[in-house]
Amino acid sequence: MFRTCEATSPAANRQNSVKCLHANALTSRSVGSSPFLSTVTTDLLFLTMQRFFLIAMIALASCNTGFHLPAKNPSPNATGATELFRQIGAMKWDQRELILFDEIVKGNIPGFLRKFVPITVVLTNGNKTIKAVYYVSPDYLSIGSDADWARIPLTPMTAQRIADTFQCFLPTRKMVDDIYSQATIKLEPVPLYANRDSALIFWHHHLIIEGQRKNRKGLTAGIKKDVVISEKVSADPKPNRVAIYGWHKLDGKAIQPLYTGHVNWYVDYSHGIRLVYRKIKIDNRWMDYKEVLKDPVLRKLLCDESSCDFFAYPTK
Repeated sequence: MFRTCEATSPAANRQNSVKCLHANALTSRSVGSSPFLSTVTTDLLFLTMQRFFLIAMIALASCNTGFHLPAKNPSPNATGATELFRQIGAMKWDQRELILFDEIVKGNIPGFLRKFVPITVVLTNGNKTIKAVYYVSPDYLSIGSDADWARIPLTPMTAQRIADTFQCFLPTRKMVDDIYSQATIKLEPVPLYANRDSALIFWHHHLIIEGQRKNRKGLTAGIKKDVVISEKVSADPKPNRVAIYGWHKLDGKAIQPLYTGHVNWYVDYSHGIRLVYRKIKIDNRWMDYKEVLKDPVLRKLLCDESSCDFFAYPTK
C-alpha cells in the first residue's frame, strides 16, 4: 500500500513529497507494477527528454550564431550620438578620442552592430580547396543606440585599442575587397572637401550616408576608406604611419589605393573602422588571425601582399 503524504508548510511538503515518492517506489518493487509507478516513470522520462532537447537546441544555436561583440550592455542613461557630437565638436583629436573610446568600452554601441556577419573565402592550393570563414561588423564602428547613432572615424591607435578590447583585428586590403564583394548594401562614395578632419563634418557625412541607405539593413560597404593592416606601414621609411584603402564605387573599383601617406594621428570624415573577429575558421578548425597570416599558404585567404607581417598598430 502506498503512503499518503501531508505537510503543514510548502517547504515541508516538498521534503515530505520526495521521501514519500522514494518510499512508494521501494514499495512498488515488492508489490509489482502499479499505475502510480508507471505515471512517475513516464513523467521522469518526459522531463529527461525535455532537458536533452533543450540542451541540444542551445548547442545547435551556439554553433550557428557566429560572433557577437563582447561589449557591455549600454547604460539606460547612455548619451546618444547627437549629444555626443555636440560635446566633441570643437575638441582636438586626442581629447575627442578619449571620450569616444570610453563610451565604446562602456557599451555605448548600437545593438545592430553587435552581431557580426560571416565572410567566406576560398583558396585553391594544388589539388586542395581550402575554405575560410571570418566574421565582420555589418557596418563601420559607431556610437550611440539604435535610435540615435553615428559612425565614428578614429586614429589607428584608438581603433586598435578597441579591437583588442573586443577580441578583434583590423582588416587587410584583400579583406576589404572581399567584404565589399559580399555586401548586401553598396553605396556610392560621397567626397567632402571643407574641414575634413572636423567632428562636425564626421556627423554631416554620417547623415549623408543614412540618406543613401534609407533604413536598408545588412552588410554595408562602399561608404568609407578602411583603416587597414598592411606591410606598407612597417616598410614605410617615415615612422608613425596609418594605412587606408577602399571607398569602392558602384563599379567595384576602389577610389583609395593602399596608402600610407598620412601620419597616424590624422583622421578625417572618410575613414572607417571595420572590426573583424580574430578567430578564423579554416575548413573545420579555428585559428587566430596571426597564425593564418604567418602561414605561407593560408595567409593568401586574408592577404594579397608579399609578406603580410604587420598584424596590429601600436596603441600609443
